[in-house]
Amino acid sequence: MKKFQEYDQFEFLEDIDDINLREEIEKYLTYWGWFLIGLCVAFTAAFFYLKYTPKQYSASAYIMIKDNLKSGISDEFKAVSDLGIVGNSSTNNPENEIFIIKSRKIVGKMVDSLDLNISYFKDADISNGEAYLNSGIKINFINKEETALHHSIDTMFVVNVLADNKLVFKSIEGDTIQYASSNQIIKSKKLGDFKVLATKTNLENNILVIIKPRKSVISSYASRIKITPISDFSSILHLEVVDFNKSKAEDILDELIKQYNLDAVIDKNIVSKKTIAFLDARLKKLGKSLGVIQDSLKTYKIEFGISGNPIENEIAIETNSDNSRKKNQLITELTIINWAEEEIKNLLTKNDILPTNLGFSDESISQGIDKINTLLLERKKILRFSGKKNPRVITLNNQIQDLQQNLLSSLRNLKKSTEIRIKETNAELKKLQDKVDKIPNIERGIIDTYRQKLIYSELYSYLLKKKEETAISLAITVPNAKVIDVAFSSGSPVSPGKKKIYMIAFGLGIFIPFMLIFIKMRLDTKLHNRKDIEDNLDIPYLGDIPHTEFTEKVIVKEEARTSSAEAFRLLRTNLNFMLAKSSKDILAKVVFITSTTSGEGKSFVSLNLAATLALTNKKVLLVGLDLRAPKITDYLEIEDRKGVTNYILDEKLDLDEIKFTVPGIQNVDFISSGLIPPNPSELLLNPRVEELINTVKNDYDYIIADTAPVSLVTDTLLIAEMADVVLYVTRANYIDKRMLIVPKTLYKEKKLPNMAIVLNDTNTNRGYGYGYGYVEQDKKPFYKRVLGI
Repeated sequence: MKKFQEYDQFEFLEDIDDINLREEIEKYLTYWGWFLIGLCVAFTAAFFYLKYTPKQYSASAYIMIKDNLKSGISDEFKAVSDLGIVGNSSTNNPENEIFIIKSRKIVGKMVDSLDLNISYFKDADISNGEAYLNSGIKINFINKEETALHHSIDTMFVVNVLADNKLVFKSIEGDTIQYASSNQIIKSKKLGDFKVLATKTNLENNILVIIKPRKSVISSYASRIKITPISDFSSILHLEVVDFNKSKAEDILDELIKQYNLDAVIDKNIVSKKTIAFLDARLKKLGKSLGVIQDSLKTYKIEFGISGNPIENEIAIETNSDNSRKKNQLITELTIINWAEEEIKNLLTKNDILPTNLGFSDESISQGIDKINTLLLERKKILRFSGKKNPRVITLNNQIQDLQQNLLSSLRNLKKSTEIRIKETNAELKKLQDKVDKIPNIERGIIDTYRQKLIYSELYSYLLKKKEETAISLAITVPNAKVIDVAFSSGSPVSPGKKKIYMIAFGLGIFIPFMLIFIKMRLDTKLHNRKDIEDNLDIPYLGDIPHTEFTEKVIVKEEARTSSAEAFRLLRTNLNFMLAKSSKDILAKVVFITSTTSGEGKSFVSLNLAATLALTNKKVLLVGLDLRAPKITDYLEIEDRKGVTNYILDEKLDLDEIKFTVPGIQNVDFISSGLIPPNPSELLLNPRVEELINTVKNDYDYIIADTAPVSLVTDTLLIAEMADVVLYVTRANYIDKRMLIVPKTLYKEKKLPNMAIVLNDTNTNRGYGYGYGYVEQDKKPFYKRVLGI
């Protein structure tokens, strides 16, 4: 036995070393009905959840992000590779591309393309699921801009299609709002102008239209779209989205990839478009100049009546023309150099792309411009989603500045070289001009005009060639992503997962009852079984009485074979062992029966113990010494009569006058408590009490005394010395364990002789019960058997 602790320090949990695993499991198995009910409720809830929860489908797609610097030039572009317009794109970082694909810009374009902010539901019931492509109607808004009214509104209404493509608009409450026709422009102050196209007529049900704000729809899809690389070092991305409609999920991914590629192509074409714009401006200017020269030549010939240049002057003129053409080319190159120098100086300020293919004789300058454009495009792409203080932007700025200085240095060197060549060409022209001056003025005028026409024509052809090259580059721009697998769905719902839901239901069906039982046990301070007695008291344990469902108070009869009746027979045997050890007196054995508080069943135990002892042909007297709350006559269902109180107060009253018997209980005489006195403690100190006990000892084998509870009054303690044995009754599932301090103290201080514990009203389902198939079991109601109570 463990040493009992003071109750202000009572511990409900034992040390881990003392835990009996089997015992702990058996505690929970007692409540098997709770687990059964929990599982039934959980599986039922899971069944209805799976039945009524909308199914969700997953769609997947695979794309490969192209790395143009590493992948080289494909076969279809080799034909134009000599033009220098392919193979110069920058590398694509998969992590950056994932962010771009999920950006609000790309997702927004996908939402706008598929009109995902507008949903249709048949029968005006959301629970039917979205009618993605078969609603029977299609709403088209006239204004497609992001600032359109319908992009910021959250509303819903009902549309019904009648005969002849007539439409009826209704509110959610069923009130008619407006009549219209299919494909008719409808003006709405709330939504803006729109029209409804009826793809089916005479629809039997109403179509619920839900319009959500564009921003919230974009945020929703941006969070639902999952993009992951298939491995850490792979540029292949796996795209996945879950939606209530599998066709819609597939369209979302396909359109997302399409919009991403279109955006990438637009970014790549910025340089080409800038170059074409520059070349168009130059060609337009040169075209005007050529027209003026041709008109001037025509006028000159008509005026002087000539048709062409003399043959003998062709050599001089051609030489002079070559030098003039060379000079003009140098001047043009110098002009372009000056313009490029100014553009490069203001590069970061304007944040604009430089034209390419300007025809510099120094190829390193053209290559430098390509590199700067590449860095500028990357910088502009990053600035869309971050600020100027982004570390990558700062790095790009530094790289651009370095290239800027190198280009400026190269341009200055080229400029000096060009200026020197112009001086040299001017010197040669001056020499040749002296020869040309000898040609007649008329012929010289014709030669000058032809020369200007030839120069401008060649320059025009050169710029036109560059424009065509740039146009080819624009036409063959490839997207960033190569589609490996278009979006596909297995057709099986991914949510709610049947196995997962039933596993969760099983877990909850076990866990919730377990926690309820666990909390109940931890909050329970009641006494339950023999182990609780033995763990906290050193008092001898005489036996326990199982709970009975019978309403009769006397349950022990000669033919009774119930567990409770057998428990009293075992109690009788143990009591005889104690009495044999405690006394050698041949007179009647006096057994006091008491308890801590009222309601613990001491009167029930007294009555049935007396009946049990009488079954062995022993004469038994049951005396009611609980003068405050007598129960004997109530249990026997007879009227109150004279008893102990009357005997004490009336000295003329004889014992035979207060004794009585009860039919059906043989060999047992009874003396009731009698009248309830105002001073029971004083009465019990009267010598006639002891006289009564001593007198009846000669006539009986056992005297059972039903006494008062010891924690409430001192009545029992005043007469305890008269007893041979004191049976201390405690009731299971009734008394608090902390109340065990009372019998512990009484036993320790020896205030009750030969004290022994009897545990009443135990639950046979929780161990320490009787039966094992040898006795009749009391039948409990079904709900009690299931709940283990």
